[in-house]
Amino acid sequence: SLNKMNFIRSLSALCLRKSKMQQRHRSSRRPAVPLGSRILTDPSKVFEHNMWDHMQWSQEEEESAKEKAAENSLVKVQLEIQDKYEREAKILPEKRREELKTQERSSEHTKINSTNSFSCKNEVFEMKNYGGGSTSVQGYVYNKKQAKSPTDNPQGKNCGEELGGLGSFPGCDATYRILEVGCGAGNSVFPILKVLCKTPGTFLYCCDFASGAVELVKSHSSYNSAWCSAFVHDVCDDALPYPFPDEILDVVLLVFVLSTIHPDRMQGVVNRLAKLLKPGGMLLFRDYGRYDTTQLRFKKGHCLSENFYVRGDGTRVYFFTKDEVWNMFNLAGLTEVQNLVDRRLQVNRKKKVKMHRVWIQSKFQKPLLLPLNNTEEGTEKH
Repeated sequence: SLNKMNFIRSLSALCLRKSKMQQRHRSSRRPAVPLGSRILTDPSKVFEHNMWDHMQWSQEEEESAKEKAAENSLVKVQLEIQDKYEREAKILPEKRREELKTQERSSEHTKINSTNSFSCKNEVFEMKNYGGGSTSVQGYVYNKKQAKSPTDNPQGKNCGEELGGLGSFPGCDATYRILEVGCGAGNSVFPILKVLCKTPGTFLYCCDFASGAVELVKSHSSYNSAWCSAFVHDVCDDALPYPFPDEILDVVLLVFVLSTIHPDRMQGVVNRLAKLLKPGGMLLFRDYGRYDTTQLRFKKGHCLSENFYVRGDGTRVYFFTKDEVWNMFNLAGLTEVQNLVDRRLQVNRKKKVKMHRVWIQSKFQKPLLLPLNNTEEGTEKH
């Protein structure tokens, strides 16, 4: 429905920006203009801000980026060492993994001027009462009369009855459910919970394969099992069940997670997440784009396979094109709502250094009426 679409737009803005986190590449001075509207029209003023929005590359810049990527990909990591990185992916230092995720997400103050874009505002969420028992979250009108709190069950029905006898599970009484994949220590979790605790009928699931990160989430003072369930999970393990049934989620957040997974396993991960969505449910995606400055900075000997690299600490990263993203989610039976390349020019004003940042930002939806065997066919093609 339109209400849910508006809610998803607001949720996108919340989860793809970290307004209160320290910025590595920004000064403490408040920006003169909001992010998303810093358009560089005079090249002589390039060092007036730390970042410029909607930067298109010249043909020379694009050719230079391709050459750098080709050069740093000439020497591949030996296969036996690549196997070691795959085996040890789960036991990498959790502190470093969270630092990397924090660094990337903290630079994602996103505001892209398009009709179906993820918008960014200074306020994380703006709650307004419209009377009559309804609440608006930046345009999403949530009818409290139609929703139930996870702790409120006036009909006396149990969870199994609510979902056709599937049995009890965390959040089974909720009417709107969200899953964040790769939650880390909770940089997105707690801003979301701040809203959910005021919005009856909503529930957040969050998972990470690092048990230490999940324990940090659970030990946080804002964690409440009435609104949230944090659990350890390896999304690459198809045999590992989720703590809830398929087709019950309204939103899945997949932000800077898929790039850490081996390309051969990505499609399986997307297929499995698509099964968790209810018809009409939305998957929100953001990750590294092809020829981002991070890719171009790799030295020879760090390339695992085409556009897939390993950092010095053993963490891995893939750099996507929007066509690759479209193909993956399309094969999983999802339809495109938004799929764009977010280009920024980030500058170090002290060192007079320019850095082209590239991210892919997408929304894909599970059709309300899926053709028979659509998902299975997508899996077989892969």
